[in-house]
Amino acid sequence: MASSKNYLTFVLEQLSDLDSISYRAMMGEYILYYRDKIVGGIYDDRLLVKPVSSAISLMPTTTYELPYEGAKEMLLVDDVDNREFLCNLFLSMYDELPAPKKKKTTSKK
Repeated sequence: MASSKNYLTFVLEQLSDLDSISYRAMMGEYILYYRDKIVGGIYDDRLLVKPVSSAISLMPTTTYELPYEGAKEMLLVDDVDNREFLCNLFLSMYDELPAPKKKKTTSKK
């Protein structure tokens, strides 16, 4: 099942206090970026984030879920209605997230 644009809009509104939140549509789902780093995504109208230690410590009782078959498990964010919590979660995760991969450039000869 694909995620709805309405749910994406709701999550983006909850994160509107943060600068540089962006997303990319990917096969009916949405990858979420914070300052160009992938934080997680919206899969089947669920907000899932990468299982970095800061996220685990902020959500110690959360469940691990698969965004799609064959993917690595991610953390389910249950408290999407709490804007302050959500913004704090993204802020705390930022330093632990991997840097964006450099795009390979091909040179023409």
